[in-house]
Amino acid sequence: MGSFIGHVAPGFGFFLIGLWHLYNHIRLHSKHPGAYESRPWFPASRVKYLELFLIMFGCSLSVSMELFIGPDRHQPFDDDGTIPSNHLHNFEHSLISLSFFTYAAFAIVLDRASAVPGPARFGLTNVLGAIAFGQQLLLFRLHSTDHMGVEGQYHLLLQVLILLSLSTTLLGTYLPRSFLLSFVRSGSILFQGMWLMVMGFALWTPGLIPKGCYMNLEEGHKVVRCHSDEALHRAKSLVNIEFSWFVILVTIFAVSLYLVLGNTHGHEAEYQSLIISDKENQQQQRGGYDRDDERDDFEAQRKSFMFMGTSAKSYASSDMER
Repeated sequence: MGSFIGHVAPGFGFFLIGLWHLYNHIRLHSKHPGAYESRPWFPASRVKYLELFLIMFGCSLSVSMELFIGPDRHQPFDDDGTIPSNHLHNFEHSLISLSFFTYAAFAIVLDRASAVPGPARFGLTNVLGAIAFGQQLLLFRLHSTDHMGVEGQYHLLLQVLILLSLSTTLLGTYLPRSFLLSFVRSGSILFQGMWLMVMGFALWTPGLIPKGCYMNLEEGHKVVRCHSDEALHRAKSLVNIEFSWFVILVTIFAVSLYLVLGNTHGHEAEYQSLIISDKENQQQQRGGYDRDDERDDFEAQRKSFMFMGTSAKSYASSDMER
């Protein structure tokens, strides 16, 4: 992950998953606002587990890149079988990918296990997702790579987004009917992807390096360093400003998508409910207009029953007299 492609590729994956979840949560809530219930993943139309298969494929590719394809000798160990210091971050990144691979694999297993009831299946899948986000937060927080400079500021703000995804996933386990939690979780995953892609471009594109800073090769990968403390503080402030811009952009995008999809799918649901309500109103109106007739019918039936009863009595008494 400590490279341009190592940030852009997983970032694009997070972006797609977040966008897919945001779209489906909004569509589901717009169609059924009263019966809305969150889902940890969404089936595709043709391939049910397409989302989970893509997560597993991307994680497998990431682990292969970190441990076998990326290293010079195509293996991460030293001659004596130990892990060299310049490959520690490769193992950390691969463990993050392995956590999300485990989540996706067990999500399929739990969905196909008929012995697991629905609420437990939903809860366990959400817990697995929370474990993956927790692993991601822990390893980025305790990263072996020096993140005290400009790269550290990017990773610090990334940890804020991971913590938001983790907390909303845990809360969603206990509040599955909360649309706001699902909305924020999907937005945070989408934001994670965007921020990882921004990191890839900002930290490994020479033309985007802040003024007074430079790229330095350290322990097998390039790191942004600054000539002075003033240049470092300026670079960190620029990262904070950049993050604030993206907060506004993601907010505008998510709310606009909600308005557009809510207007589209909400009209469909409203049209169907109006048809049902019109039928109910017609039935109620007919029932109101026919109350007098129903009363008349009831009185007529009661009189007829009384007449039949008296006739039967008189018929029986005449037979007895005979």
